[in-house]
Parts: sequence; structure tokens; C-alpha cells
Amino acid sequence: MPLPAFILPAPVARIGAHLPQLPPTLALVAGLNLALDRILPRDALEPLTGKRLLMKVNDAGLALRFTFTPRGFRPLLDPRQPDLTISATARDYLALALREEDPDTLFFSRRLLMEGETDLGLLVKNTLDAVDWDALTARLPLLRHGRTVG
Repeated sequence: MPLPAFILPAPVARIGAHLPQLPPTLALVAGLNLALDRILPRDALEPLTGKRLLMKVNDAGLALRFTFTPRGFRPLLDPRQPDLTISATARDYLALALREEDPDTLFFSRRLLMEGETDLGLLVKNTLDAVDWDALTARLPLLRHGRTVG
């Protein structure tokens, strides 16, 4: 069953913007580090090393700052201008993760915005396109469509 269209209510973004951003950033980098070398090729991400990245979840009020180092992804407490900002709604990030939408479709429909260094944006998009999501979901039964926990 496809993911329904939704946008989190505006009060969620107002509250989320005032909450500490470190806990969700730690969750993001933990997930990225779990994927590193398993589904995200470390060598392909080399150009991201030392770059300031910002992932915005617009309807949740989240602004997650992180970087990539030789040891993996790390949270970033650096308020300077990011080298690359990626913005979308929670629903669109979920659709990407579930492969219900591809990055090109979201990008060209202006639902996934990338601002900053163009080459970094292309690297992220191409890395997402290259992930073998079918192999991943085959190894993780909870991500298969139609499966429930219980």
C-alpha cells in the first residue's frame, strides 16, 4: 500500500524548531553510519569529507547539521553556512527511503530541494540512485511492503 500524502500540521514545525536538534541529528548519523559500507559506498562519499551538510525536514521544524569524516558521519554543531542543504517534508523523505519516489521525481517536482554546492547535490542524488534498495529490503523484513510486526 503506497504511503498516503500528508504534511505534518504547522504547530509541529513551530514546536520542532524550538527543540534541541542534536537528538534527531544523532539518530540520523547513527542510521547513516549503519548504512555506510553496507549500502552506502564509503569511497563514493569521499567528496563529502569535511563538508557541512544540513538536512531540513520542513514540516517537522528539523534542521539536522552533520558532516562526513574518514570515520563516518558525525553531528555538527557548526552554525556556519552549510555547503549543501537538502530540504523536503517528512512524507517525501519517507517516500525516498521506501523507494516509492525517486530523487529525480521529487527534485523536478520541487518537493526535494538542494541548495549549495551543485556537485555535492549531484553526488548525494547519484548515491541514492545507486543504492540497491531491493537487496536492502530483502535483508530487512520489516521494510518489505505488506509486512507487519506482530
